Amino acid sequence: MPEPVVRARDLGRRFGGRWALGRVDLDLLQGERLLLMGRNGGGKTTLLRLFSTLLAPSRGTVAIFGLDPAREAYRIRRRLALLAHLPFLYEDLSGPDNLRVVARLVGRADDPAPWLARVGLDPRPDPVRTWSAGMRKRLSFARLLLQEPELALIDEPYGQLDPDGHAWVDGLLKEMASAGTTVIVASHLVDRASALCQRALLLHDGLPRWSGPSDQAPRAWTCFQERAS
Repeated sequence: MPEPVVRARDLGRRFGGRWALGRVDLDLLQGERLLLMGRNGGGKTTLLRLFSTLLAPSRGTVAIFGLDPAREAYRIRRRLALLAHLPFLYEDLSGPDNLRVVARLVGRADDPAPWLARVGLDPRPDPVRTWSAGMRKRLSFARLLLQEPELALIDEPYGQLDPDGHAWVDGLLKEMASAGTTVIVASHLVDRASALCQRALLLHDGLPRWSGPSDQAPRAWTCFQERAS
């Protein structure tokens, strides 16, 4: 059996005296797509940050590409990309310059124009702090695509986008699936995102409450909310 791209065993993270995440067991193979669902504060973002090596576990173990994040974070980061809920762009730089910075960081000399065109943006010279929220989100996607990651960690991909943007994200996730990229998506739009994934994991109060095939995720999410309300 091939080695999982992501493997977690009894994974947990504590902030002070509060457990934000606990008891997560997961194997995710190359090309698989996983939906993380749950309410705000349920642990979705914490899990993505653990997988991206931005956080260290407080308990359990995690391996990415078979590598230990505590010792080989640099090698892991060269092979994955994180699109966080907030864009974390260089506010005073233009869109092209934002992408040039990322290209240098990953050792590439790509022309930013094709990557901007791929997300529906022009290579405009004005700083991104003057851009709309939707444009900034698209630029964040261009940054992720430029890195050509083997593992894409995407937190709320539909946020700040209009309905046309939602459809565009759907198409982009399908493209990544066709390319064999392993994708983990955290989203509140369960009906929409589940149609683009194969598996789903429901987190609540930091704990796994349901996992299964993504086509069962909308019903599981509805039933959970009814019980929790």
